[in-house]
Amino acid sequence: MSITTEFLRRPLMTGAVAASSRRLAYAMTASVGLERARTVVELGPGTGVFTDAVLARLAPEARLVAVELNPVLAARLSATRRDTRLTVVQGSAAELAAAVGEPVEAVISGLPWTVMPRERRGHILDAVTEVLVPGGRFTTFAYVHAAWTPPARDFTAELGRRFDRLERSTVVWRNLPPAFVHRATRKP
Repeated sequence: MSITTEFLRRPLMTGAVAASSRRLAYAMTASVGLERARTVVELGPGTGVFTDAVLARLAPEARLVAVELNPVLAARLSATRRDTRLTVVQGSAAELAAAVGEPVEAVISGLPWTVMPRERRGHILDAVTEVLVPGGRFTTFAYVHAAWTPPARDFTAELGRRFDRLERSTVVWRNLPPAFVHRATRKP
């Protein structure tokens, strides 16, 4: 089952027509401090492109909790990744505290923020800020072609209100479609 198939079956749940590129995965996991993290969360891992990039940076004793709403993608990720540091949870990102059970140093997100209702997006961002330690990092991406749309501008403004520092990466042109990364930091 491909990400394209899941997008066609559940476009509002899946949000992406194609899997993210390795270059975007590198940009998503760079400068987040994953090498020093004890616990990291990934929201919406899909086919695991970001999962692999996170695991490549994590210390041997660290833990990655991947929260995937789509049951097909969650089962596939569980079946194809044999890393003892990885726990796949099939469920909602809004229930993040229950899924993780401890504070986390970083949250990496592949969720389709601009297609979800504002209230749901707010609940998930609340859950993210609730589990992040002071100084914790949150990264997510946005497609360049949609950055000007009202939902994308609203999302960026929400990040600015919830986090103390918000940065935007350079454009990752070798992604379909091209994207950039939002890097947000919680107040230390």
